[in-house]
Amino acid sequence: MAEELLPSPHPLTPPRSEDDWVTWFRLLRSRRVGPTTFHRLISERGTAADALDALPEVARAAGVDRYAPCPVEVAQEELRLGRLAGAVPVAFGDAAYPALLAELPDAPPVLWCLGDISLLDRRLIALVGARNSSSLGTRMAKNLAEGLTAAGFAVVSGLARGVDTAAHLASLGGGTVAVQAGGVDVIYPAENAVLAQEIGERGLRVSEQPMGMQPQARHFPARNRIISGLAQAVVVVEAAAKSGSLITARSALDQGREVMAVPGHPFDGRAAGCNMLIRDGATLVRGAADVVEALTPVADTEPRPAKIPDAAPAPRRDPPHRPLAEIAALHGQILDRLGPSPVAEDQLIRDLKAPAGEIGAELVTLELEGRIERRPGGLLART
Repeated sequence: MAEELLPSPHPLTPPRSEDDWVTWFRLLRSRRVGPTTFHRLISERGTAADALDALPEVARAAGVDRYAPCPVEVAQEELRLGRLAGAVPVAFGDAAYPALLAELPDAPPVLWCLGDISLLDRRLIALVGARNSSSLGTRMAKNLAEGLTAAGFAVVSGLARGVDTAAHLASLGGGTVAVQAGGVDVIYPAENAVLAQEIGERGLRVSEQPMGMQPQARHFPARNRIISGLAQAVVVVEAAAKSGSLITARSALDQGREVMAVPGHPFDGRAAGCNMLIRDGATLVRGAADVVEALTPVADTEPRPAKIPDAAPAPRRDPPHRPLAEIAALHGQILDRLGPSPVAEDQLIRDLKAPAGEIGAELVTLELEGRIERRPGGLLART
């Protein structure tokens, strides 16, 4: 149902020149333009350059006066810092862009990559869990990572302490991908500086954030959706009842990924989240063999081809003019159905019983006005 309501993926030509990259980064780093808005603007306007040119007018129509897109100098500086760090930007639509991640409605338009980009073509399994992991949890993460890489998978995790650290260390030789909450050149936590350097040399570090960005609390849920989006399955090793690992698991479910969990003792709070996932239908994992067995139908298929980078851009389509009263009424209907608790965009469209394109255009307007915000997994909330 969601696939019928949401706009179809737009043909997108990734940047080829320095000027193209500057245009992309200017659009992406402009105020109130997130991944979903980026994709929708290009879908409506045809190219990043046309979307950038139209952005002040779109903002003005949304009631935001004196709106200025991201300055050229800021985009140029980000590219310069990326080169200094040895990082490479991979754009949505490029052959190197991971095919599974490209399926998400809020797929990052650009991934900064530092290390072996070929790992994005590997079959990836996410291993996540508690930062204050127990000795048994750390050993389990290590054994899972070693077993999965031996079976031909690569491991993706979040470079956090605890389970993430154990998973990265154990998979360095077989393939590991670290998704960072801040800039790819900013190491967090600081205690993992040596591990991060080793991953950059022998594995891959990725981030959607600008170079030099210090991680903030709001960046971690966005980071988690990339971890699950890259992977065929998410395995939770240890997690409390309310934890970031469960956010990753929820993202995985929203994205149609397999969710698995390692059971723990009922009296151990660090196992409460895993036990809840298993109770609710997650696959119980005792070792790497359980993961491989659950994914055998997926693992035996050929990888899906990446999006064709040379596809012609969509023709520019200016949004139809509508009476202001009608637009205001639709804005009111949208805001009435949104609150602090996030709602899926396709559910909102079903509730309003209006064409997806019509609702989508007004969601961009409300986002630029700052009246709604997008959450990971294609969710919307009222600010």
